[in-house]
This record gives sequence, structure tokens and C-alpha cells, in this order.
Amino acid sequence: MGSLVAGLAGGQAVAGLLVTHLPDVRYLCGFTGSSGALAVTRRGLRLFTDGRYTGQAAEEVAAAGSGAKVEIVPAAAAVAAVQWLAVQAGEGGSVAFDSAHTSVAELERWKLALPAKLRRKLLVGVAGPVEPLRWIKDEDEIAVMAEAARLGCDLFNHMLGFIEPGLTETAVAAELEYRARLKGAEGMSFETIVAAGVRSALPHGRATGVRLPKRGFVTLDFGVILKGYCSDMTRTVCLGKPTARERQVYEAVLESQLAGVAAVAAGVETGAVDEAARAVLRQVGMAEAFSHSTGHGVGIEIHEGPRIGAGQKEKLAPGMVITIEPGVYYAGEFGVRIEDMVVVRRGGRDVLTDSPKALIEL
Repeated sequence: MGSLVAGLAGGQAVAGLLVTHLPDVRYLCGFTGSSGALAVTRRGLRLFTDGRYTGQAAEEVAAAGSGAKVEIVPAAAAVAAVQWLAVQAGEGGSVAFDSAHTSVAELERWKLALPAKLRRKLLVGVAGPVEPLRWIKDEDEIAVMAEAARLGCDLFNHMLGFIEPGLTETAVAAELEYRARLKGAEGMSFETIVAAGVRSALPHGRATGVRLPKRGFVTLDFGVILKGYCSDMTRTVCLGKPTARERQVYEAVLESQLAGVAAVAAGVETGAVDEAARAVLRQVGMAEAFSHSTGHGVGIEIHEGPRIGAGQKEKLAPGMVITIEPGVYYAGEFGVRIEDMVVVRRGGRDVLTDSPKALIEL
């Protein structure tokens, strides 16, 4: 872990890194508990947690093969980790912490646990020191995410035989989530979105008691968690026969989505991928109805870097897993979104959510 510590905090004599963002803790040492802090030094990892996780921490750290030492403490794990790192830093050293995931109150609490002479200079904020490492998945991680994506596709296929007019959005979401659990999902990646009829114009229209109409679009946006990794996909289907305008919008979004996927390759700027999708909608006068970014990274968290948005300069790299999800939304009428998970490869991409995208009429 020396390479993670080296070079942090602008080249100062950084003795270690305090990791408190739980997805980062899991990534580095395998621990999945709700309370823990990881101290990273050039010599290795030390996980601090409380007595509730004595057995779990030992098992998970051993299974991950990180070599982390587990220390059970009676007080707050992060405070114990800060105090331990202060000793490692010695006189004049410093300890980096993730300023992107640390509140002012937490930082003050850590400082008050230190000797007065260390409170001003020991802790040095660094924005997101671990998360960029998570952006690049190895083949084992990609295999897990592909499995999660396949489960999502299987669930969508099941829902095609379940969805019918008169069901509530919550009933549809409940069926999807129930089936996900039966098929082995650890949980859902996020609160399932089921948006029917005029509510399909809401990009984040989480399921409500509204009933599915006899005719109109139904958008399903959902994901499952398998072995700690998230999947994410969106499909929009039509109950009954779509109008000519609805079909036109759907076909435009599909063309946009396919263009975005086709633009994915190592070395391409994320803003260029966004533009590939957005340009299609601009050509048919629908760009103003596309109100969000084209996509985002996925992994241990449902939203990771990089951001696939307008003007973004981050370059795609092999092993990144991103979403491509353009949408068009007309308030009070209807909306359409189509989303895939895509692995960035040196010569192109692999689509993980391999289920039909042509307009489905139920």
C-alpha cells in the first residue's frame, strides 16, 4: 500500500492515510460492516472496528487477502485509527484523510482526540484518494458485475410477463425486488424506479401507488447487488400501441443510446461519449428534453466516477464500467430512457446488459 500513501498531500511527509468511507474500506480490505476505519501506511493496513464485528472482520479480511490487521476498539473506530496513525507519523509527520467524505464535525472530533500540539498540522485533507482506484475494475470484478447484469436482464424478462394495466407501480417494484432476492441478490443497487404513463416523464420517478395505464410507456430503472457490486439498467416498454410521436421519440432515444455505446473506447474523453449521444437528439430537435448526463461509473457504489457528461475531459480507461443512459422527457406527457452497463476495453467495449432494446409493446 506504499504507492497509495506516497505522493499524497502535495508531497508532504505523509505517514499514512485514514480511510473512513465504507465502500473504500471494503475495497481495500474486504470489511463490510457499518462501523470501521482503515489506517493505511507504507507497511500495510490496520482495520479498526468495534466488538460487534469481531468475527466478521477477521473472516472478511482473511477472505480478501489484504493482509490487514484487525483491531477491536471500545471507542469510535475513526478516532482510534487517527490516534494510532498519529503515533506512526511521529513528530512533524502528517496523516491524509478523504476530505470529500469527511464532515466538519467529524474532523473536529478527530482533532479533539489528539494532543493539542498535533491538532493544527497532523491531518491533511485530500479529495478522493481511494475512489479513482475503484474506477478501474480487474477481470474478477468485471466477472461479478457481468453476473449481476445478467441477473438484471433475467429479471426484466420476467417482468415482461408480469406487467399489465391496473397494477400499481409499487406492485411492479415489489415483484421485481422479490424475484431479485429469490435469485440471490444481496439487495437492490438503489430504490427501484417504476414510472408509468405521464410519470415516465420523471427521470427519477420512484414507484408509487399510481396504477399502470391501459396505454402508455412504463420505465423500469433498477439494479441488483451481487458480491458487493452493483448493476444498473433501464428499459422503457409500452402498454398497448404507441402513438406515432411516442414511437418517434423512442426510436430517437434508442439511436442516441446506441451512438453513445458505440463511442465508448479506451482513450476517449467522457465528454465525447456524452456528445455522441446528445448529438443524435439535437439533430431531431429533442436535445432540450434530455435533462441529465449520459452516464456514470458503476461498481461497489451505484454512482462512481467517471462522469459521462457534457464537457468532461476525463479519458476512459480499460476496465472502467460505465452506464450509457440518454433519455427524453416531456412533462405531463411521457418519457423514454434506455440504459446499458458497458465495460471499456482497449479496442472498444463490452455491453453487460444484453437484453432487447427495440420497442416492446405489451
